[in-house]
Amino acid sequence: MEGRVVEKIDAARMVQPLGLAPSFGFGDRTGLATPGHAAALRAAGGEIRPVLAQQSIREMARTGRSPQAVMNDALAGVAEAGYAGPIGADADHVKTRLDVERTAAAGFRLFTLDPSDELRSDGAGLDDRALAGRPIEHPAEADWPKRYAGTRIPLDTGTVLEVDEATCRRAAIKYGPAVDHALALASHVDGVMAQIGRPYELELSVDETPGPTSLAEHYMIADRCRERGMGQLVSLAPRFADGLEKAIDHPGDPAALERAFRDHAAIARRLGPYKLSLHSGSDKLSAYPALARATEGAFHVKTAGTSYLEALRVAARRAPELFRRIVGLARERYETERATYAVSASLAGVEAPAAGEGAADLERRYLGAWDEVPAGHGMSRPGRQILHCTFGAVITDPTLGPALHETLRGNAELYRELLEDHFARHLGALQ
Repeated sequence: MEGRVVEKIDAARMVQPLGLAPSFGFGDRTGLATPGHAAALRAAGGEIRPVLAQQSIREMARTGRSPQAVMNDALAGVAEAGYAGPIGADADHVKTRLDVERTAAAGFRLFTLDPSDELRSDGAGLDDRALAGRPIEHPAEADWPKRYAGTRIPLDTGTVLEVDEATCRRAAIKYGPAVDHALALASHVDGVMAQIGRPYELELSVDETPGPTSLAEHYMIADRCRERGMGQLVSLAPRFADGLEKAIDHPGDPAALERAFRDHAAIARRLGPYKLSLHSGSDKLSAYPALARATEGAFHVKTAGTSYLEALRVAARRAPELFRRIVGLARERYETERATYAVSASLAGVEAPAAGEGAADLERRYLGAWDEVPAGHGMSRPGRQILHCTFGAVITDPTLGPALHETLRGNAELYRELLEDHFARHLGALQ
């Protein structure tokens, strides 16, 4: 599947590295959302630069799309919208050399390195004595403590990092192999892009972990990458806090989250500068002002599923029986599909469609509505997570997938309007 035909657009000119400017990633699982994204950019104004071709390798596999299809659909949408500014293209969560090669060939210029398969948590629960007696299994387990143990690192926020040997050893066990894998991927990106003859930039993702990334872990990871030659690092995505889940707003302590943003941003200034990247950024409107303040505009926000949820809103309003069937399939597949996502919603938390229930009631229960959201907050419905995680099952379903695409094409103006309103709220909260 190679996406739509792209005509009369200079992709090599438009698709560029975006550097340290504030940026926002618009994921698009249907290939039809870019005109709405462009409309939101115009409506919001400001200096935030868009990444309009963005899809993770996992999402491509689940939707049956190729890197070229993602790029072609984004560029076709840019042409349809008449958008003329520079855009980013994010090969999101690349894990292998082949991922790099396929996405580079399709024209992507930002490579989000995801070494999560190499993360290990087997040292986290060891006390200091057990940790000291554990055999060294990776060079980082000796090298990191040798370099960082006893280090005292003052940040410009007033926070001081004091790193002891046990902290170093635990971090090295958890992240050492992952950092080595990320560095090998970065080297491969450099070689591939040198052959193509195009500039590029890198993001490092360490957010898919069981718990938040500590400040000391962030410092050691970034310092090792810098020291060992990851020269094109433009952004890094820690896991900031528990509760930053897919498809809903942050339910936790906003003051604590802002403190985390400030200290992580201070590390990024000290070791980079590079941007802080907020993954699972969809609908985190209550957190956006704090992120913008803490980073002084040096941020990247990444969204993916929220454009798909607005596509389902189109179905709810224009093809209610289709929406009812999508909800039914989502409920059947949720427990399986949720396994690779940080979500807490349960099927018990939202009622199944009732016989004779109106589409408007079903839409509000599963997707929410802005007139029910407090000012300055995003959506927070468990139904959104159920629908978010099951996109692949719906899009690749031989009946529901084509019916959803037909509904979106037949109601393109409504889809554009919904996306413009939805993302203008997101972009406005970041400015």
